[in-house]
Amino acid sequence: MFTSILESSRKIRNREISPVELTRECLARIAKLNPTLNAFITVTAESALLQAQQAEAEIQHGRWRGPLHGIPIAVKDLIDTAGVRTTAASALFKDRVPLEDADVIQRLQHAGTILLGKQNLHEFAYGGSSIIGYFREVKNAWNTAYIAGGSSGGASAVAAGLGYAAIGTDTAGSVREPAALCGVVGLKPTYGRVSTRGVIPLSWSLDHVGPITRTVADAVVMLQAIAGHDPRDPNSANVAVDDYLAALHRREKKIRIGVPRNFFFEDLDPEIASACDQALGVLTTHCGEMVEIDLPVPTDRTLQSAEAYAYHCEYVARSPELYQADTLRRIRTGENISAGEVAERRRELHQIRSEIRGLFDKIDVLATPTTPIAAPLLAELKENPGLLRPCELTLLRNTRPFNVWGLPAISVPCGFTRSGLPIGLQIAAAHWAEADVLLVAHVYEQATSWHNRQPSLL
Repeated sequence: MFTSILESSRKIRNREISPVELTRECLARIAKLNPTLNAFITVTAESALLQAQQAEAEIQHGRWRGPLHGIPIAVKDLIDTAGVRTTAASALFKDRVPLEDADVIQRLQHAGTILLGKQNLHEFAYGGSSIIGYFREVKNAWNTAYIAGGSSGGASAVAAGLGYAAIGTDTAGSVREPAALCGVVGLKPTYGRVSTRGVIPLSWSLDHVGPITRTVADAVVMLQAIAGHDPRDPNSANVAVDDYLAALHRREKKIRIGVPRNFFFEDLDPEIASACDQALGVLTTHCGEMVEIDLPVPTDRTLQSAEAYAYHCEYVARSPELYQADTLRRIRTGENISAGEVAERRRELHQIRSEIRGLFDKIDVLATPTTPIAAPLLAELKENPGLLRPCELTLLRNTRPFNVWGLPAISVPCGFTRSGLPIGLQIAAAHWAEADVLLVAHVYEQATSWHNRQPSLL
């Protein structure tokens, strides 16, 4: 169950195992563990088995589609799936059934994946804990007393082996942060690399779609399937997609690793600081030279607030009682932001994204801790609601700037606290340089053994 996508794909193609067997194993684990983890909102068991049977028949007749053919995965429940409810973890959309698949779903179907179901999240993706939602909180697979992070709570399902991968969304870190807290890999591609058409938005200017997996190579396979231009998405970029799997073995020179000690390394939990310093040592040994840099970091959240309110304003006016109280409060922070200020913030965003390109004349990748702290206790945040938002802002502090810059970034496991909670290392590169991010992450992963650990609840 904890074999990689590539290894499982090889076995499927060689008929050592069938997609039906893999799917049944995943569904059995979901039935056993989801009542505890609460990582799924909807499980599509019947259709998943039908898809698996179809994949098996296609492969037996020589119609193999590639490494994802017959692989069971799940997606965050704000990504539209035709005929399957898409709730955004909200009472507002609890019975919403889309008529059309999101672009990313269409691409995954073309690749031959098996959809196990829709995964839980922080309501409307407006938070980093996956505590707030109509379908209750997600728990961390490493220790259910702790949060799983968010808003892509499906990271806990990947850690627990309830599927081979997940698709999440990331507006301020909502793929990378839960991946770090759950000890798995989370990749946010360049802004515009993966279409967001058919994804319920939080902030159009900052939203990204990306995979959550157990290994870097698995993230590569997932990205290869979902990346590409979507002419129906105005934010999708028509930029050539690299051969990411080949890029894992493409090492033509030493890699310059930029380390921004200001901001990203400030006020770290001591155990995270130690783990990340050790990780930087591994990168220096296996990749190249470390370059200390000073990097101005954008922190303004006005545009996110304004765009979130713009999407929700009619729903808020009509049915405010259907939102969780905390989500409603966050949405209303954008209520009085003027159109002129929004236009100015968008102009600044374009300028910031243009200016960051110059940084990569001096370095090839950036490396930082993914989060400044490990996963907080679930009960502590529920008993003290006033702590929740400050805690989430701390958890998302190091990931948010990369959404503003629009740069590709990944979180990979780089250690554990003494209490057994995962720690993540974040690696980023220039726009469209996913290949560099994936190469460095893969080199680090192969030089360490953190990705081989499994949660004890299993």
